[in-house]
Amino acid sequence: MTPRDVAELVRAPAALTVLGDTLAGAAASDPASPGARAGGRDVARRTMLPAASACLYLGGMALNDWADRDLDAVERPERPVPSGRVSAGQALVVGAGLTAAGVALAGAAGGRRALGVALPLAACVWAYDGVAKDTPAGPVVMAACRGLDVLLGAAPTGLRPALPAAAALAAHTAGVTALSRGEVHGTTTAVAATVAAGTVGVTAYTAGTAVAAARRPLADGPASPSAGRTAAVGAAVAAAAYTAACLPAQVRAARDRSAPAARTATGAGIAAMVPLQAAWALRGGRLGTAVVLGGVAIAGRLLRRRRRAVSVT
Repeated sequence: MTPRDVAELVRAPAALTVLGDTLAGAAASDPASPGARAGGRDVARRTMLPAASACLYLGGMALNDWADRDLDAVERPERPVPSGRVSAGQALVVGAGLTAAGVALAGAAGGRRALGVALPLAACVWAYDGVAKDTPAGPVVMAACRGLDVLLGAAPTGLRPALPAAAALAAHTAGVTALSRGEVHGTTTAVAATVAAGTVGVTAYTAGTAVAAARRPLADGPASPSAGRTAAVGAAVAAAAYTAACLPAQVRAARDRSAPAARTATGAGIAAMVPLQAAWALRGGRLGTAVVLGGVAIAGRLLRRRRRAVSVT
């Protein structure tokens, strides 16, 4: 098992799409205020919680391939486990180790409150890969994973203000998961159209809550009217970018219904997580967080282009 095999096993580049979950949750729970400066503990928390989130995600990817090893031997024999480059036992060890690392990082960063979210999140990851994935509950369980991941970022300061952000990311995740079930044999018009409608709903909800927060900045948003207006505009722009990133592919999948169209729509939905996270970060007045997520989006796009170029050559 080489480092490259491990990176492929855990879908390493895809981890970029989860870093913003905890950042969005933190922005919702602890909005920016003028002149505020983060202390050393706050900086450590904002660094360690995204790392915890990434570990749990990467561990889930390894567990996915461990659980799907027999099916992948038929449908995706090129993957690390069915190809023999990584044994089933090694995949399980990687998944378990990354899960443990994620929970430990969460506890170190946010104490008991963060552990109270990280442990259910880890349980949902294992439940999805081991039990729920191929059942009607699969999209719901995966959505719960994403929602809890957002709440992980809010755990140190309070979960309630982050519930709207968690709901938006969870709803989007449910749609992406439903579409992903058609990556091998194709999807249906009903599924793809429902997911597209969900994207429109998530966009409207995200932009609407940003405008509402701007009208009451002292309650749950930026602490000045001008900052509130700037945050609302930025969140609306990011929400529009989210829609542009995934809605066209979802509409095409509703018309095409083929496996390639479903794969494209699924990939677009995964990439669209980042602008959606940025919209919620901006809703909390975290311009710096949104800039970081913009860099994450660019890095993800470059990695996807490189991967496509390698696969072609």
